[in-house]
Amino acid sequence: MTRAQRSLKDIIRHFTPNWFTMNMGTGILFLSLHESYPSALPGQDVLTRGLWLFDMVLYLIFTALLLSRFVLFPDTLGRLLRHPVQSMFLGAIPMGLVPILDGWLLFGGQIFGHAAVVLAETLWWTDAFLAVLFGWLVPYFMFTQQEHLLERMTAVWLLPIVSAEVTAAAGGLLARHLPPGVAEVIVTTSYVLWALSVPLALTIVVILFLRLVLHKLPHRDMAVSSWLVLGPLGTGSLGLLLLGVAAPAAFAGTQLASLGSLAYGVGVIGGLMLWGYGLWWWVMAWVLTLRYMREGLPFNMGWWGFTFPLGVYAAATLQLAHETGFVAFGVFGALLVVQLAGFWTVVTARTFHGMWHGYLFNAPCLSNESGGLHPRGNA
Repeated sequence: MTRAQRSLKDIIRHFTPNWFTMNMGTGILFLSLHESYPSALPGQDVLTRGLWLFDMVLYLIFTALLLSRFVLFPDTLGRLLRHPVQSMFLGAIPMGLVPILDGWLLFGGQIFGHAAVVLAETLWWTDAFLAVLFGWLVPYFMFTQQEHLLERMTAVWLLPIVSAEVTAAAGGLLARHLPPGVAEVIVTTSYVLWALSVPLALTIVVILFLRLVLHKLPHRDMAVSSWLVLGPLGTGSLGLLLLGVAAPAAFAGTQLASLGSLAYGVGVIGGLMLWGYGLWWWVMAWVLTLRYMREGLPFNMGWWGFTFPLGVYAAATLQLAHETGFVAFGVFGALLVVQLAGFWTVVTARTFHGMWHGYLFNAPCLSNESGGLHPRGNA
């Protein structure tokens, strides 16, 4: 066996779900660019479509690598599930798929017509299944087999929980493209998915606040986790807004018809309140990050936490601008997208550097074995 073949085998064995956070960050970037600057920038349409295609290719590659790991090294699945940090990133698998299916709704119809909507609906149900599966599976292992201490807790606990509300937000967008009967099922299911995620995520945020007060900041390797709280708050807000927009048409002519206008109002008010909660965490995340930067931030795949949570918060801000007509939301949302693009550019460059040199392919759940490509890598 050649050196290159051994290297590929090592990469497969040490491939982790963390890599799907790259899909999350890239996906929310093209969605945010499409929403905040619709055809306003030279080459904007080509850029967003290009990022969508790039995101799909990455997702297919990452899926093939992860499945290859579990087929070739089946013992690593159990070790992953028992790892108190790596297992959390299983939630990134369905979350990374959501922007891709949204892209089929935004761009695919111009090429494939109604078939693009059918594919997006199929992907949505697949995504919903995975989100619910990991939303129960990972906490089960947390309760029964993983070892956790309050002082070691970080916001990564949110990852397997938040995926269901990300799917719910996508359901609000998908429902607009479907006939009323199907749209009603999608919207109703999405509200259930939202409820499976947001209340539990808010509970975790409360525990996280207590942990930070009692035990102060986590190690700088987990510094970026302070941005993750924006995820459930931004997506929770966005989900209420999008479902509120979709509900009147989806419920028309059904027993729930009278709830359509109510759902819209709840979406705006509830979305605004969650957005305000997120504003507190956005400021705090900046303050904590600047403090960490004085110590130096070591790069790892956790840096993708700079992107998706910020992106969904930006998307919620832009949706609030659309629903309320307040110019301030539009301006702030556009600035958040600029921040997102800057973060994405830096993190992508560092990621490709780590991929080329191999040090990012290092599974912590296998850290007691020899054969890791580099001591650095995944957080």
